[in-house]
Order: sequence, then structure tokens, then C-alpha cells
Amino acid sequence: MSPSQNNFLVVRGEDIVLGDDPIILKVNMENFITGYPAHEHQMRAAMKQVLGEEKYEYFFDKFLEYFWTDEDAALYQSLGLNCLRIPVNYRHFEDDLNPRVFKPSGLKHLDRVIDSCAKHGIYTIIDLHSAPGGRSSIYLAVYAHKDFQDRTVLIWEELAKHYKDNTWVAGYNLLNEPTDSEHVRLLALYDRLEKAVRAIDPIHILFLDTFGMDFSHFGNPFPNTVYACHDYSIYGFPSSPELFTFGPVYQNADDGLSNWKEINDSRYSALEHQLSIYRRDKASWAIWLYKDIGFQGMVYVDKQTPYMRLLEPFLKKKKLLAADCWGVDIAPVKHIFQPMLDWLLAAVPGITERYPKVKKPDVMLGRMVRNMLMSEELCHEYAEFFRGKSFDELDALAKSFSLGSCNQRSRLNEILNADAAASR
Repeated sequence: MSPSQNNFLVVRGEDIVLGDDPIILKVNMENFITGYPAHEHQMRAAMKQVLGEEKYEYFFDKFLEYFWTDEDAALYQSLGLNCLRIPVNYRHFEDDLNPRVFKPSGLKHLDRVIDSCAKHGIYTIIDLHSAPGGRSSIYLAVYAHKDFQDRTVLIWEELAKHYKDNTWVAGYNLLNEPTDSEHVRLLALYDRLEKAVRAIDPIHILFLDTFGMDFSHFGNPFPNTVYACHDYSIYGFPSSPELFTFGPVYQNADDGLSNWKEINDSRYSALEHQLSIYRRDKASWAIWLYKDIGFQGMVYVDKQTPYMRLLEPFLKKKKLLAADCWGVDIAPVKHIFQPMLDWLLAAVPGITERYPKVKKPDVMLGRMVRNMLMSEELCHEYAEFFRGKSFDELDALAKSFSLGSCNQRSRLNEILNADAAASR
């Protein structure tokens, strides 16, 4: 028997409600998370080449198993957070060499996490973080090719069939941070996805977002839909021009900054002010992210774990090369890239007008050279650290991401917990 519609979260006016009661969602959950370079599929290909099929499957299955357990759900719930945004890659659900064939095996860990959260009273949002065709705002994107659109629709149809009766799933985040300079292709795809999902599941909330927070061309909103802004501020990153600013990335003693604690205190303070604004306006919010290797997670992997000890030299090298896009400090390579940027701006000044404008020319240059060309080669170097590892050693490396092997970012969690208590 299908559950009553009153058991589902829905959008009513400007509120998310359960029955007649307003609910404020406090949400949480890339390469910077675990330290690998380039894109996940490139890293996985390099790992499979080094480990072989059996050990490759074993390691990544154990990694996902340890990354979120009932212990994580219990901690999350104890902080007063009531919703988890779960990013998923389309490759869990289909293969590029066998497209349009949905893989039920891809639901194994997603089901497990959703059930774990439900047991602790936590809603979940399923976020298709990477859709067929990629999610970049610079190059190939799903809305530019019908084949990729068809495959994305199929994935969401299958997910909607599977979760349509699950009352602990708050809703579906159809695409993560898409952008479209023409302002029509993305909207047409959203329209198609909304119709496809609603034909199967008319109840769950849809979550729509766009990169750069530009909703100016969206027109009338869909029913029972949340439009989410992803608010990026340069002031929260290592290359910030000022100190006292809101920031998602936190410093540590290894960054070589004598005032790293002061920087973090300023960011925690700004976060408290930001949350007070959301609380005043009764706005749901999300913070990225729950767990990582020390950039910004609510919990982070301890440096003495097998994984961090093994990868320590590689992570130091990657940091000095500014190989990542997210949270990177470009100071070590700025003397190399500034002349290239100056040349680029002189040769094609129109590049400053590319959409979205939040993607500045220096970011795009770094994306192409450091985050793609160079990082693709670094994938092989990363994978070599795993060569010859036994099953027991691989298990220990994966277990480094279990909650028992992690530290809490105490001040951050205290702030989130205090906001949750004040919002009750």
C-alpha cells in the first residue's frame, strides 16, 4: 500500500511542509574530498589498471561502505541536522559502453545510506551530481546533446520508480549546477525532466539549481519545486583578498600561515551571521560537506590513518602544483600562470565576457592546464601508490574514511548544532 501524501515533504507557497507543519531542512553531504586528481572516471580507470578488476571492485565497495555508516547517521542526527544531500555519479547507474541500460546494482549503497538516514530521522535529497555528458560549465554538458539528455531522463525515470513511495526521500536534485549561455537548452531539459519524473512520481519535491545563481530566465516555477542557489564567494578560499570573510574552506597548521587560527575564527563568525539570516527568513540551507581529508568537512580523516600516511607525499605535491580547482591556493604557481593569463587577455579580451561571469579567465586557464591536462597525468601517479596492495591493506585504506578514523571539526559542528537548536 502506498503511503499517504501527508507523509511526504511538499512545497506549499514559500514553505516546505509535512502535513500542515513547516519544515526547515538543514542539509549536508570531487576530488578534494579524497585527494585524487582530475575526474573520478579517470582516477578509477587508472586504479583499475593498477589493481585489476577484483581488487578495484573490492576497494571502492569498501570505501563507500565505510564512508557512511549508522555511526555517521547517529552523529549527524545528534547535531540537529535533518537532511542529507547525497551526490551520485551517473556511472553508478549505467555504463558509457552500454548506455540506456540501468544497473540496479548502482542502488546498493544509495539504498543503504537512505535507509540509514531514515532510521535516524534524517531526510535525503538525491543529487545527480554528474549526469551523462559531464557537468562542467566550461565544456561538454548534458543539455547540449540529445543523446545525453535521453540517458539522463532514463536514469531519473528509474530512480523515480524506485523511490516514489519512500517518504524519507525529500526529493530529487535533477542536475547539479548546470549553466547555459543560451538560456534555453537547460530550461527545455528541465521541462522535459519535470514531465518525465512527474509522470511516475507526482509527489516528491524537485530541487533545481543553476551555476552562478542566475534564475533570471526561468519563468514561472514548477509546482512542488525548490529553486536552490549555490552561493560561492571568493572570500572563503585561500586566494581571498581579505581576511574577515565567509568561507567554506578552513586553514590548518600545515598551510604555513601564522594566523591560520584567526582566519578560521573569522570564517566561523561569518558563518554564524549567515545562518542567523537564514533562521530569520525561515530558509532551508545546505552546507558542503560532511566528510573529507581536511579541507572543510564536518569530520575529516585523521593524518595517522593508513590512507593519509600512504598518500602524504602525493597530496603535498598536488597542493604545490595547485592541481585541484576547489579550495586551491594558487600562490605556488602564480608566477607561472600570470604571464600566461596576461597573454590570453591581450590575445582574446572577449574572454572576460564568457558566461557565466563567475568563471573568470584565470579560473578557466587553470581548469584547462592544471585541473585537466596536468591532473589527468597525475592520475597514474596517484594509482601507483596502491600497486601491490593486498585485500587486507586495501580494506585498511578504505577504513581510513570510517567515522572512528576521523576527527570532528568541533567549532563548525558546534555552530551547526546551535543553529539547529535555535530553529526548533
